Amino acid sequence: MENTNEKMSPVPMRGMRDLLPKEVELRHSVINTIRAVYQSYGFTEIETPVVERAELLNTGEGGDNEKQIFGVLRRGLDIEEVKNIESLQDLVDGGLRFDLTVPLARYYANNQANLPSPFKALQIGNVFRAERPQKGRYRQFTQCDIDVIGETSSLVERELALATSEALLKIGFSDFTIRLNDRRILKGIVEACGFTPSEFDLVFIIIDKLDKIALDGVAAELDERTTNDEAVTKLVDFLRRAASADVDPFAELPAMIDTAAITDLQSIINDLNEQADGNFVVRFDPTLVRGMGYYTGPIFEIEDKDFPSSIAAGGRYDRMIGKYTGTPVPACGFSIGFERVIALLEERGATVSEAKEKKVIIYTPEIVSVRTVLKLAKEARATGETVLVQSRKKNTKKQLDDLTSLGYTAFCLLEASDSPLQFKDLTK
Repeated sequence: MENTNEKMSPVPMRGMRDLLPKEVELRHSVINTIRAVYQSYGFTEIETPVVERAELLNTGEGGDNEKQIFGVLRRGLDIEEVKNIESLQDLVDGGLRFDLTVPLARYYANNQANLPSPFKALQIGNVFRAERPQKGRYRQFTQCDIDVIGETSSLVERELALATSEALLKIGFSDFTIRLNDRRILKGIVEACGFTPSEFDLVFIIIDKLDKIALDGVAAELDERTTNDEAVTKLVDFLRRAASADVDPFAELPAMIDTAAITDLQSIINDLNEQADGNFVVRFDPTLVRGMGYYTGPIFEIEDKDFPSSIAAGGRYDRMIGKYTGTPVPACGFSIGFERVIALLEERGATVSEAKEKKVIIYTPEIVSVRTVLKLAKEARATGETVLVQSRKKNTKKQLDDLTSLGYTAFCLLEASDSPLQFKDLTK
């Protein structure tokens, strides 16, 4: 390899990050707390591949996420084949997953013979989207999902919301708001305004931008991308009324909407508020959309007062799995926006309380043999302690300061081969 003496940049790809030890420590602590809460509700942890087939990811139901897929090139392509390719899609046969729900649907269909019904799944893993990075939003990020498959009862929606709320409370959040809507209600609103079923998905995608571009922006995009001016006027008027704090949003709903959907949602909201114990608020928001096209019933978002976007979201998707099984399979899920949660915790100065004391043995190689120090460290670890071994550096004070910054609380300076382990407080 030719040496050009040029330094390569150590900076990660845009939208990707290096995580320092303290950051990883906090992330692991939060994940362990979330996992413990979800497991206490009976959810079982599973894993799905990071790479899925291209046709699985490009169904048209993933909303704008499908425009942000990292494609995986087909193996064995030669230059002549590439020259004759008519579409970029012909170059790829796979892609990095953009969420955990689509892979779960395939997973369940592939493994249902070995799974209980209903099945309560827990997934924690990285997902990837080729979007413009911004605060709390990266191209590689972690999601924490819980889903219930095979159950039609709205007990599922209640449990998912309560489990997610409890997880957020346990990691330090409070006074958050759970916003609920129902895709059946949303379709009824749009239909009553005069849009046709073929326009629903486009209108939903535009309404979903309400928190980013405000009502004026939504109105402008509806005017630009649809042709029914009267329907646009009616929908914008409804959205304006629904956003007012002075009205009951249920009272603003058109008369033609399915009353069963309204009754179900009111019941869920009342039950959740009863369980909230003042720690959070649950309310109906008829403007809530959730961008993915696979939702079929109640949808949720949790918002925190200190963050402009939701910190958790989900909903019911009763038709997705049936595309693989050939028969309908009810399903509902909730996902914590892990990166957003971590960003808020870091801003608030969250720290990890050490369950075990972290100690370090510092030895002088010229005086104490490696064999001796390894034996002593092994004996100390046998009691369940965390024990780090380091050789002594010239600047011992800086060495001890660095260890303190990593959370170590005690040290032993071995200055002779027969010295016993006597740890001193590192924090004083």
